[in-house]
Amino acid sequence: MNFSTETLSRLVLIAIGLGVLALALSALAPGRRRKQGPIEVDEVLHDILEGQSDRIARLEGAVRSLMTTDRRHEGLIEGAVRRVGLVRYDAFEDVGGRLSFSCALLDDHGSGVVMTSINGRADTRVYAKPVTEGQSQYNLSLEEEEAIGQALAGPRKVVSAS
Repeated sequence: MNFSTETLSRLVLIAIGLGVLALALSALAPGRRRKQGPIEVDEVLHDILEGQSDRIARLEGAVRSLMTTDRRHEGLIEGAVRRVGLVRYDAFEDVGGRLSFSCALLDDHGSGVVMTSINGRADTRVYAKPVTEGQSQYNLSLEEEEAIGQALAGPRKVVSAS
């Protein structure tokens, strides 16, 4: 949660305005005067403004703390897997059911992993290749490239290649 300086300035002005309003109401309220004698408005105003100043300082500290936490969370979220692409296909002509797949799991920067599972009659093999900013230092199959492309493009439905 980020507040602009304009928003914080408005909050300060509102707090000061409320303090002045409270001062005026307390000065005009009947039966609220001290028995010691007349109270000078300057003292009351000073006390109210001092209290408001303390509250504003606490609010500013809380806002700074929230902004720091927000920035930290943004960094964590950027590094989380948020982009997924999946391509299902038949790796071999004699094996149907589109059980082979390539799946890209990427963060907001396009980095992560692309995994491929090749399903055959006798066995299944799984491969994983690192991806950095949408590219891999390893050779990629067409299905792996398509899965990465889907992940970088955003949320989509599962696509079956022929």
